[in-house]
Amino acid sequence: MTDVHPEHAQLQADRIYLGWQYVLLHPDPGPPPKRPSPIGDTGDPADAAEQARVDTELLRREKLQEDLLNRPVRIFRIFMIFLTLLIFALALLGYLDWSFALIGFVAAGGVAGICSYALLQGDRAVRYRVLEQQARDDRVRQERDKELFRAQEEHAQRYREWQEVKDRHDRQVNWYAVAVPDEIDRIDVAGGTLPGWSALITLIGATRLYSGGHLTVLDLSEGAIAKDLIELARRGGDDPLVWVLPVDLPRLDLGATLKPEAFADVLAHVVSVSEEHRTTRDLSFDNAILERVLEVLGENATISQVTAALRALAQVGDPRDDLRFGLITATQLERIGTLFGRGVSDRVVIERAWALESQLRKLETLGTQAVRLPPARLRVVSMDRQAGVFGNRVLGTYVATALTHILRQSPASERPWYHTIIVAGADKLRGDVLDRLMDACETSRTGLVLTYRSLTPTVRERLGRGHAAVAFMRLGNAEDARVASEHVGTEHRLELAQLTETISASVPGLDGGYTSTISQVEESTEERDDNRTDLAGDITESTEWGRTATKIGEKERVLQRSREFLVEPHQLQQLPTTSVIVTDATAEGRRVRLADANPAILTFPKTTLGELEDVRDAVLAQNGNEDPGEEPPPNLGPPPPRLDWRKER
Repeated sequence: MTDVHPEHAQLQADRIYLGWQYVLLHPDPGPPPKRPSPIGDTGDPADAAEQARVDTELLRREKLQEDLLNRPVRIFRIFMIFLTLLIFALALLGYLDWSFALIGFVAAGGVAGICSYALLQGDRAVRYRVLEQQARDDRVRQERDKELFRAQEEHAQRYREWQEVKDRHDRQVNWYAVAVPDEIDRIDVAGGTLPGWSALITLIGATRLYSGGHLTVLDLSEGAIAKDLIELARRGGDDPLVWVLPVDLPRLDLGATLKPEAFADVLAHVVSVSEEHRTTRDLSFDNAILERVLEVLGENATISQVTAALRALAQVGDPRDDLRFGLITATQLERIGTLFGRGVSDRVVIERAWALESQLRKLETLGTQAVRLPPARLRVVSMDRQAGVFGNRVLGTYVATALTHILRQSPASERPWYHTIIVAGADKLRGDVLDRLMDACETSRTGLVLTYRSLTPTVRERLGRGHAAVAFMRLGNAEDARVASEHVGTEHRLELAQLTETISASVPGLDGGYTSTISQVEESTEERDDNRTDLAGDITESTEWGRTATKIGEKERVLQRSREFLVEPHQLQQLPTTSVIVTDATAEGRRVRLADANPAILTFPKTTLGELEDVRDAVLAQNGNEDPGEEPPPNLGPPPPRLDWRKER
């Protein structure tokens, strides 16, 4: 069979890689066939000596038996010989006449001769029986040797067949890529732990960056899940930009170029973060207040100016302080005082303005120290875990909403998923914020990955909606696991590799947090040279997953044991950290696959970037549509040794 060339296994820009699927197309044939044990003479000198000993023992036993049978004859022969001698002696002494002595001598001697002949015939019979037994033994031995030769020939044939199956088993690819096409608008990841998210985001991010794309990570998990990805990108020659909010809020210029109408919409949604049951009417009311305030303040109004105007509208504090700091002018203060009249309805406006100011003041430093940043293809915006929970929700909502408006104003990309946005902990955002972000990404052809810790009612309504793939990771909550099993279907039987369980149990939890790069960045517009890097080597050296895989060693890597399980709630609650059940719709129907998102698998010698279906199709094409199980899978080779982070598609 002609192998598929390794270059066919290059990373494809039109595929979103979510992990690797462990499949053995050729099962382990087990131990080699046992060699037939020879019985009898095998040509060994020790066996020949043993056979001679057996023949000597047989002759001794036959002679002993013959002697026992001929003992009376021997005794009678001795008696007759003695009688012959006695007769001869009596004749010599004259006691017996010679004529009578001659007759007695002849008679006794003849009887003795007859006895001797009988004994001689007995000895010949013994030798004949021994020779006959030896001949029978030789015939049996020859027949046994023939059977042994045939058995050895059959064993040699079976061993050659076993060796072919064994070589096919040892040569086959074990890990096949699990990917979805870039026609998918979104990937919803339900469940999972922080280490599991770290592995998945590192894998998705590294493959998208290598494909020449750009990546934005909004980490709401407060778990620093993109640390490995940042280190990986840095080793690949890129300098990621990392904002840690609220510390880096003054240097975050996101939303600074929005028009007043869009800016008012963003701020209205930020305020709604604490009011889950607010209606569209409430949002419209807040939006109307903010739009009028921004009209008074003019273009490029800052958050601090907006909060100053809201304080004046809500009649909170002394407006002269804001006038003194230059946040608002006297003319603007006068116009704000007459925006809504002086009727009874002012009380409603005052209450809403007070609520708006109390929440937006958390964003007052936004963009106050903005600098021109160098180009970067990886941008990470995270929340400081030591900050307040409510403040982080406000900041996260602002970043997500501002991104949405920027995407809405951007033209549709010619390449799907060229720009990818990952929102970790998306269940902390309101449903309407998620909806708007999904729609904006779909319209602009921006890839979107949303990860949810739990399946809240808001998440369930949106899980897999539209043209999206759904990935389930470990779901500790029993109700979430039940919902996930119903979504996937309990009839599916999936294969879980022992290696997945081994490495997942060995990787320590995430520690520490992000280190901001914004406060240390210098203004620069220089383009960096393209640097080539070994992605597999970088994964091994710069990620916790790669280091753990190296510690486990090559012996653990080649483990080919696995177990099957049904998609049931209790199984989903016990999934290894990096296991991902991926479901997506294709022209042939819905697919359900179990993947391992561990990025270190890319470094394994028996990993291919080809998908299982593509490999089987290639085998069928090469074998004339024969059963792929009868031929080894194509040798797709190891991952490409040299990968260019800045290579364009």
